[in-house]
Amino acid sequence: MNEIFLDTETTGLSFKEGHKIVEIACIETKDLVATGKVFHRLINPKRDIPLDAFKVHGFSKEFLSDKGTFEEVADDFLDFINGKKIIIHNAPFDLSFLNGELGLLKKELIDNKLIIDSLAVARNKFPGASNSLDALCKRFNVDLSRRTKHNALLDCELLREVYINLLDAKEPKFNLSSNSLETKIVKNNVYNKKILQISENELNSHKEFIKKELKKNYF
Repeated sequence: MNEIFLDTETTGLSFKEGHKIVEIACIETKDLVATGKVFHRLINPKRDIPLDAFKVHGFSKEFLSDKGTFEEVADDFLDFINGKKIIIHNAPFDLSFLNGELGLLKKELIDNKLIIDSLAVARNKFPGASNSLDALCKRFNVDLSRRTKHNALLDCELLREVYINLLDAKEPKFNLSSNSLETKIVKNNVYNKKILQISENELNSHKEFIKKELKKNYF
């Protein structure tokens, strides 16, 4: 089964208070190596963007006004994630918005049994420490220079690098050959993708880890 690294950006902190999703990004991997398949949509929330949210992600109401609504992208999103494990940092936050939107449309909700919360994994490994995505990137020496604002697509890639380190607490292993860096243009957003070379032992460790986490947390 392939994995999905998923992140969203929103207009605020609570779907129940009327806030909406403004960006969804998913990167597909197989044994944590990117397959090249990406789902990325900017979404018109059909409401105002509070200043605090704008400062986080930089998306204004005017900029998003010509983008598709969640209803228009929902089916493509569900097709992309169908049957795959989903890795999210602070999963309850993103799921509350995604399942909230899907529920309004009377569509199938995302099954919690398919979710791995990397924040819960990090808290278990580093209790008492700061385990935000930024803090974990710094802990594992993952390059944050591109992250001037929160961006769901970039955060998915950063999370993938962090998650690999969470599995074995090692530094990321980069292949620095000229073929190891790709520039992808997705919906007018450019990001650099570092391809991580994963050893056979690391792949086996990852598979066993996922089995244990799913059994411990969701069954």
